[in-house]
Amino acid sequence: MDASEFERLITPELPAAYRYALRLTRSREDASDVIQEASLSAFRARNQFELGTSFRAWFFKIVTNHVYQRARKRTVDQVSIEDAPDAYIYRQARGAGIPLDSEDPSQAVLGQVTLEAVDKALASLPDEYREASTLYFVGDMSYEDISQILEIPLGTVRSRLYRGRRLLQKALWDQGLAGEAIHG
Repeated sequence: MDASEFERLITPELPAAYRYALRLTRSREDASDVIQEASLSAFRARNQFELGTSFRAWFFKIVTNHVYQRARKRTVDQVSIEDAPDAYIYRQARGAGIPLDSEDPSQAVLGQVTLEAVDKALASLPDEYREASTLYFVGDMSYEDISQILEIPLGTVRSRLYRGRRLLQKALWDQGLAGEAIHG
């Protein structure tokens, strides 16, 4: 692959890759550095890219690896969390007296959530759930692409997304109770 073909493929991926790196690093400076480093690495390895496969997944895998490299250089505190029970939002909404007329109560509540609240909720997730959830919800990646990018089995992707959804529900509900997430 020549430099112009590489540029044609990478240019449309840079904004999404930056948002992904920002959510993982939680720092604009670190995200910019990661994207620069990953772009350079991808350019140097451009001949290793297999034509006919997903350039986006290949590049996001490189971005993810650079985030991990950066994280390994720092001491990371362990985050202790409790699982949110199934249908957390539904039970909490019913308990709070919020009328939910739709068949999907979580959609009725989450449909009113601001993008800022979603970003804040994603940022609050532990790394392993934040990575998978960000790739799925923000990057619009398939389970298979997430598996490839994070180098984890497909079952692990499903598990992390399941738990990530539950944790997002809880975080968004808590923000909503604090008046941060819901319009109105």
